[in-house]
Amino acid sequence: MSEPLTLALAQLEIEAAAVDANVERAVDALAEAAENGADLVVLPEIFNVGYFAFDSYQREAEALDGETLTRISAAAAEHEVGVLAGTIVEDLEASADAGFDVPDDTGLANTAVLFDRDGERLSVYRKHHLFGYQSAEAELLVPGETFDIASFEGFDVGITTCYDLRFPELYRELTDAGATLVLVPSAWPYPRVEHWKTLPKARAVENLCYVAAVNGSADFEDATLVGRSTVYDPWGTPVATTDDDPDIVYTRVDPDRVEAVRDDFPALRDRRY
Repeated sequence: MSEPLTLALAQLEIEAAAVDANVERAVDALAEAAENGADLVVLPEIFNVGYFAFDSYQREAEALDGETLTRISAAAAEHEVGVLAGTIVEDLEASADAGFDVPDDTGLANTAVLFDRDGERLSVYRKHHLFGYQSAEAELLVPGETFDIASFEGFDVGITTCYDLRFPELYRELTDAGATLVLVPSAWPYPRVEHWKTLPKARAVENLCYVAAVNGSADFEDATLVGRSTVYDPWGTPVATTDDDPDIVYTRVDPDRVEAVRDDFPALRDRRY
């Protein structure tokens, strides 16, 4: 038997290219969530630079030991809470120079880092599917090629990012690797509200696992984010959600519920290859 934990999705206000202010909001939200009993806090996609601030990507890119992740790691340790640093623009060459294992030694990546309660790095995920529709992401960044599963207090945690939601085969790979909770930092814009409400729900239903999709709250020059950060349980039921304003979404998630649902409705056993 595993103990349930309190999951917090920090739907942050994000200003384009205002890195200091954005990181300060993230640290404040992390502290608030921890004070309210959160065990694991999830931040949105490119929460420090702002996803649609494409002109700032190169200038604001950081290594894995850069200022943004160092501050988040320190805050996780200070408040004794796990944190998914939602994503940043990673300078792969700088990370390589700092001694980190990177897939390429040049270019930029959209990178999420999971920290434990001591601020230690548990997992690094670089977004696999880069968005090209009315977006410069696919031109500016290089895709990730690998993933891993991190253990956090009874859960086997997988990470995907935003546009990855449209590719169910990635979630099957995570399920086959043992994932019971998938965290999805995102920067999902209007008008695709119904897509945002449907895709994470479908990924939870298909894989009989928790899916926690956190979005930002932001109004960029060319896009406005839909917010609506939501946690779906292994039946695909939304168990906590919000609107498009800055907010922190809390819910309790139970590792044993994943096993119970999979035993009760063993669809994964009926797969044919």
